[in-house]
Amino acid sequence: MRLPRSGAGWTIAVFGVLAVLLGAFGLVWPEAQLRLLGFQVPAERGPGDYTGTFLMASSMASFNMGVYYLLATATEWRSFFRFTVFFRLVTFTVFSIAVLADVAPGRFFGVALWEGLGAVATAVGLWWDARRPPTGDLSDPTTSAPPGEAVGAPGRPAGGAGSTPSADAVG
Repeated sequence: MRLPRSGAGWTIAVFGVLAVLLGAFGLVWPEAQLRLLGFQVPAERGPGDYTGTFLMASSMASFNMGVYYLLATATEWRSFFRFTVFFRLVTFTVFSIAVLADVAPGRFFGVALWEGLGAVATAVGLWWDARRPPTGDLSDPTTSAPPGEAVGAPGRPAGGAGSTPSADAVG
């Protein structure tokens, strides 16, 4: 897998790795995951208590989402980066309201904060990436060209996978 090629890509990669790790953690050790989030873990579960099933589904979703984020990083899928900013802010809002309404324990606000800060970090990364000059990386035919040959010239397509358009900013 390639390393991220942009500031926004690094923020998405960090979130992706942590989502994979926490998803795997929840699948392997669900009780510890619940305690980490501030939820009580009773010695026995009563009939009709599907907490374990729900946690398994949430952990698997986290694992899969982490893989999607890492794929987006590897392909420098900037539309996905922008998409995550909005929806991570929505997640921050919903989780914060859940804590404030006593639907979730106070420690769960850490999850909300992680989402909010992640959204802001990615937005800042997108903004920063849009303002930095091209890197001149000759291994990427969409970001530079040899002297005397313009990007987009025959054999060197403009845009495409891996490109970092300068108009790709948030806001």
